[in-house]
Amino acid sequence: MRVVLNERLSELGGILGEMVSMAGSLMEQATQSLLQADLAVAETVITEYDKLAILSHRGEERAMSLLARQAPVATDLRSVISAIQIVADIERMGALALHVAQATRRRHPNHVLPEEVNGYFSEMGKIAVGLAAQAKEVLETRNTELAARLSEEDDAMDDLHNHLFTLMMDREWKHSAAEAVDVALLGRYYERFADHAVEVGRRVIFLVTGHLPIPTD
Repeated sequence: MRVVLNERLSELGGILGEMVSMAGSLMEQATQSLLQADLAVAETVITEYDKLAILSHRGEERAMSLLARQAPVATDLRSVISAIQIVADIERMGALALHVAQATRRRHPNHVLPEEVNGYFSEMGKIAVGLAAQAKEVLETRNTELAARLSEEDDAMDDLHNHLFTLMMDREWKHSAAEAVDVALLGRYYERFADHAVEVGRRVIFLVTGHLPIPTD
């Protein structure tokens, strides 16, 4: 029974790692489509998201099956509970990348963003992809110090997000209300992507220590 449980937990961990890697790749491609108004790349993201949704369903099913059939306790129980919550967080990361790609498709052949904010979103995209890669490493190593550092990278994302609003509120903002709405929404997608990556780290800390860190936001 113990050997089977360990094998199932390992399989579940593999699914989580594959999911977060896929979410990072989706956001990387979504950012490319956004900055370049590249419809083909946006369509790829929209199609590939379905694969992430399938993995999410599989991970949730595996976790529920472990609860029902293996009756895990202590650390094993925390692993399964954390996995269920992590699946939801990673699926949401993928959904946010999907929203970015859908914005590209909706405005094509025009660019969604005014040129002066491209640098902000380029940097936000890099941070998002980096957070996904770091979350994957945290899932594989269960390194609680690395997990805690996810929130530091999230601070950089929050700063960029706040600067976007400062820019839009400036009297020299010369773009339309529709463009301002697009910028605000897209900024929120990246900010929330980072928040969910931080949540993955918090769940890993809970898995290892039995204590869930208080959110810093």
